[in-house]
Amino acid sequence: MDLRPLHDRVLVRRLEEGEQRQGGIIIPDSAKEKPQQAEVIAVGNGKLLDSGERASVEVKAGDRILFGKYSGSEIKMDGQDYLVLKEDEILGVLE
Repeated sequence: MDLRPLHDRVLVRRLEEGEQRQGGIIIPDSAKEKPQQAEVIAVGNGKLLDSGERASVEVKAGDRILFGKYSGSEIKMDGQDYLVLKEDEILGVLE
């Protein structure tokens, strides 16, 4: 199944971080924080402005982004977890 986000929304897949150790103690999965980095899968057409024009989205499929901890809406498609964000919830592009 394919999903095309609408307007200024972006479909992303979280990037998993390596197993973390603090002070020699392995942190279990249930205690780990969710990663705040993701790969862009698909983008919408852009936000519709009052003038009737569309402002293009500044990220593209394949970009690695950084987003806020509580941003977006989680969805599950074909057994994969995804996140749908508004463009203004994206903090930056990792290069």
